[in-house]
Amino acid sequence: MMSAATDGSIAVVGGTGHQGSALALRWAAAGIPVLLGSRDGNRARVQAQVLMARLVARSGAAPIAGMSNDEVVQQARRVVLTVPFAAHVRTLRALRDSLLPGTVLVDVTVPLAVAVGGPATQTITPWAGSAAEQAAGLVPEGISVCAAFQHLAAGALAELDTPVDCDVLVCGDMREAKGAVRLLVQAIPGARYVDAGPLERARLVEPLGALLIALNLRHKVDHCGLRITGLPG
Repeated sequence: MMSAATDGSIAVVGGTGHQGSALALRWAAAGIPVLLGSRDGNRARVQAQVLMARLVARSGAAPIAGMSNDEVVQQARRVVLTVPFAAHVRTLRALRDSLLPGTVLVDVTVPLAVAVGGPATQTITPWAGSAAEQAAGLVPEGISVCAAFQHLAAGALAELDTPVDCDVLVCGDMREAKGAVRLLVQAIPGARYVDAGPLERARLVEPLGALLIALNLRHKVDHCGLRITGLPG
């Protein structure tokens, strides 16, 4: 059994969805082993095989292994949460006792209004202020939560031979955790890490995901992203 404490794997919870699978594909292509999680371990194993088929001729690609959400978080200290907002609380409560001490949890969730029967172009405001802050309140002490990757289009990520054209706004309260997220951003060609401040700034960052969905629909595209101009570097 692999353990990210020694092998550097990334666990993607809810990884069989479009966003989770696309992120997993990019990281595996960059040589980072990925543990693809799902509520249904068999579904995760099938999806992992599908993704690996795309990497079979790619030099330097790392393996993608599929298993249950509970299993992946027991084997990695970098956990990326890619579930819909409707499943956010349920998933975190189910995994609470399985998260390893010292884990960095990267929350990709956008609290879209579809969770309450509304449109995907609107968001709702969680009681905690943002999905990422809600996650921070649900995980055990010692787990660092960051918000990131909400604005990387799954379609763009899936095109492995094309760099993405998007900044990744990262919100978090712990410098070390942000450093771990920076490495994940830098592993995706074309993505740029942007420190967006403390975790509470996710209240501003997350709703931009709904704006990008609206722009995709209006302009009949599926690759909208964000670029912040005027920053050094």
